[in-house]
Amino acid sequence: MYKSFGLPSKALVFLLATRKTKNSVYLHNQIESMKIKILLVEDDTSLGFVISDQLKSDGYQVTLCTDGAEGFKRFNEEKFHLCIFDVMMPKKDGFSLARDIRKINVEIPILFLTAKSMTEDKVEGFKAGGDDYLTKPFSVEELQLRVAALLKRVNIIVEKEDDSILSIGNYVFDTVNFTLKHSSFEKTLTKKEAQILKILMKFKNQVVAREVVLNGVWGQDDYFVGRSLDVFITKLRKYLKEDESIQILNIHGIGFKLEIS
Repeated sequence: MYKSFGLPSKALVFLLATRKTKNSVYLHNQIESMKIKILLVEDDTSLGFVISDQLKSDGYQVTLCTDGAEGFKRFNEEKFHLCIFDVMMPKKDGFSLARDIRKINVEIPILFLTAKSMTEDKVEGFKAGGDDYLTKPFSVEELQLRVAALLKRVNIIVEKEDDSILSIGNYVFDTVNFTLKHSSFEKTLTKKEAQILKILMKFKNQVVAREVVLNGVWGQDDYFVGRSLDVFITKLRKYLKEDESIQILNIHGIGFKLEIS
């Protein structure tokens, strides 16, 4: 039934058989109210489904992606509290994905899943920004314990932080409903406009690399999507022109800066 996903068949049977552990009900009760969101990026759909199903049964909200480029795009679209990445993936491997995420978020815990057990591979994972390393095959209980341990450091953030409504000068930006409100008007942004503005807000008064925006919104950074990005930046400048304290600056050769004085 489940084949070619990096786990021996006996190991998968063990994983499936132990999904509903004694810890599951306890974990679910402790986690459910926190609404902890996990980004799981695993190119093997069978294994990804098993892990996602187990984490959901433990009370977590899980977004499953099947390649690194899609994972990075989703990371920029939503707020997550933990990342779980396979290492060998198409389009963007787990180590590269972790490096890109560390450019915009240095705190979120990252757990690598891999069939590689060599010390040099683990060292590379930690250098890429990983916090922990789980070697396949692994048991559900081990996964649960490692996830719980990594989340201890973000429990306060999970309970208190809500960044769905952002203040941008005299504007109010609703990142869920894509609305930008000013005393003189209200604008419903397109999805890409909202994604770009949200990324710029993450780097408010800082320079954000052009490739970070491109990969976060389009999942690629080629010439043609680059031209599209320039068009969207021009539109955002127009929407924000009612507040003279706000500027979206072009930083030549690097990217953009949302400056709010």
